[in-house]
Amino acid sequence: MGATKQLASRALFDELSESADLRQLTLQQGKQHCVLPERSELLPGSPLFPHQLLELKDRPKKLYALGNVKALNAPAVAIVGARKATSYGLECAQRFARKAAEKGITIVSGGAIGCDMAAHQGALEAGGQTIVVLGSGADVVYPLRARSLFKEVLAARGVLLSEAPWGSAPLAWAFSKRNRIIAALAKATLIVEAGLPSGTFQTADHTLALGNEVLVVPGPIYSKESRGSNRLLVQGALPIVDDESFDDALEHIFGSEYASLACVDLYAQAEHCSQEEVVSSLQPGAAPKHALGPQEIVLRQLTARILKDLSANPMTADALASALSKDVVEVIRVITKLEIDGQIIKLRDARYMTKPRRSI
Repeated sequence: MGATKQLASRALFDELSESADLRQLTLQQGKQHCVLPERSELLPGSPLFPHQLLELKDRPKKLYALGNVKALNAPAVAIVGARKATSYGLECAQRFARKAAEKGITIVSGGAIGCDMAAHQGALEAGGQTIVVLGSGADVVYPLRARSLFKEVLAARGVLLSEAPWGSAPLAWAFSKRNRIIAALAKATLIVEAGLPSGTFQTADHTLALGNEVLVVPGPIYSKESRGSNRLLVQGALPIVDDESFDDALEHIFGSEYASLACVDLYAQAEHCSQEEVVSSLQPGAAPKHALGPQEIVLRQLTARILKDLSANPMTADALASALSKDVVEVIRVITKLEIDGQIIKLRDARYMTKPRRSI
């Protein structure tokens, strides 16, 4: 990357990192106001250093993070795929990231053009957290088109992560090296599309070396961007052929933890770090979490079920109420809010469906 592009990347980052919505973003909980974490440097001895990375033979000597470092230890799934992705690959990355995020699972990917960016976008659409593992410094916007995406990630309490020092330019070898971090931060890796050869295979190898599951979305046998994916299936990867198989895989991977994640994202409830923790990122003693009330948990469960049903088949409010064994007034109240929020749309025949996702 040339000096001009490097300066442009830094200038764009300075613009978004100094903007009020990132630099001074606050969360109100009762009467308390906490500042969103900004820059952090994590050593292996830090309580905030991702414990999963300690299992790596060549674990990072230091991590540089921008954003919510607590997300680094949240239950997570990595979703990766081809840079020169097809519309099929982009759709799968976005869809399955959104599905996992709706269950409270953090999405890990590399921020690259193609399937990576689609996965991050899917997590954000579900209101979830996502971790971007970069091949540049965590304070360098690369690729340049990711500027707005990175801004959304930080605003949603996600994190930009790198083992490269602040200001490091993106280098080819660094992107290959960061794949082990992507794999280690997650309990499983989902590959949505990969050609031959593909750097995605490195992430799969690291995942298997850690004893974790590799999930793969099958692709058309005539598509060169699916040759790698299909080859992994031949070698024994777990096929993900629809929403149900993905849900079953997540339940198997996360076990009893999955049920609680499906009800509410516990990590999203945690209070932000104190200013002292932001500065050092090495201080123990996170603030206590605030549990949701029973009514809010029930409401979130109903909302998730409605979105799931509508994504599979457009339905009227009456049909939804009947399928969910719920009062129609209660269902209408939820779908009205979802429609206002832009998550669903109403068709001419009074049926509702999830809003079609924009392309990457």
